[in-house]
Amino acid sequence: MIEHNISLKPYNTFGIDVKASSFGRFGSLDELKSLLQNRDKETPLFILGGGSNILLTKDLPFFVLKNEISGMEVIDETETTVAVKVGSGVEWHSFVRFTVEQGWGGIENMSLIPGSVGASPMQNIGAYGAEIKDTFVSLEALHIDSLELHTFNREQCQFGYRESVFKRALKDQYVIVSVSYQLAKNPIINTTYGAIQSEIEVMGVNEITVDTVSQAVMNIRRSKLPDPKVLGNAGSFFKNPVVSKDVLAQIQMDYPDAPHYPQENGDEKLAAGWLIEKAGWKGKRIGHCGVHELQALVLVNYGGATGNEIYDLSSAIITDIHSKFGVTLEREVNIL
Repeated sequence: MIEHNISLKPYNTFGIDVKASSFGRFGSLDELKSLLQNRDKETPLFILGGGSNILLTKDLPFFVLKNEISGMEVIDETETTVAVKVGSGVEWHSFVRFTVEQGWGGIENMSLIPGSVGASPMQNIGAYGAEIKDTFVSLEALHIDSLELHTFNREQCQFGYRESVFKRALKDQYVIVSVSYQLAKNPIINTTYGAIQSEIEVMGVNEITVDTVSQAVMNIRRSKLPDPKVLGNAGSFFKNPVVSKDVLAQIQMDYPDAPHYPQENGDEKLAAGWLIEKAGWKGKRIGHCGVHELQALVLVNYGGATGNEIYDLSSAIITDIHSKFGVTLEREVNIL
């Protein structure tokens, strides 16, 4: 069923109240095909998953399709690995917890990331030393115009830092309907990134398992990141910038302890949250929105903020960081 003039406030984690001119839901490939076949092709499409990585700045003159494809299925298994095919509308954290409960490793460090499975390869999501590309096998996506189902492997997805071919060359051409991941039955535990190891020590557990790591990550994220159901936000708003060694050296003249992470090409990745905090934005509130008091990477809607207010705040931060550090921040959140 296609509805009209529907508020998208319940469907985006910032809680921005804008309307979609047309709105439909699909829970299967056949339902998606039917909606696409019967749509007004003059109206632009927008595929909505968990609504956790978007900032809506205006009413959308679009046909918004809400992805509700569910299901998790083991498609291959060996003595050491298991491959799982997951519906793109499945909540990402629900899938993570399912794998953890089975004792399968590979995505436990990405616990509690908001959003849907379908967005995971599109964004190449990652956290605490893990990224989707590390466990990704393939995905199935429906071509919007031809209605043909195509399979993409890791190479074809062209993963980059919070990037994939679906955000670049193939943007708005496909709808991801399922994603397959390969997980380890005898996982190698990764506790080296961030505060995971120290959190595990606080937890006082004797045996470190994928569940231990997942619980530690959840504890850390909950201590720093606001719950979107309580305080509207989209998680990390900015990407961590990658700069040359010369830019890093300039920053280290004033801040010798600036956190940085060497890249394979010789560049250095900086911590966007650290830059924003050092520039004095952490906890700052402007009107109905602001920078979260515990995590400078997160912009929040205190209630009643418009998408444009939040966008203007992000622009002011970008300008200030460039002025003070010579670094240009890039938004991780998609702006509509």
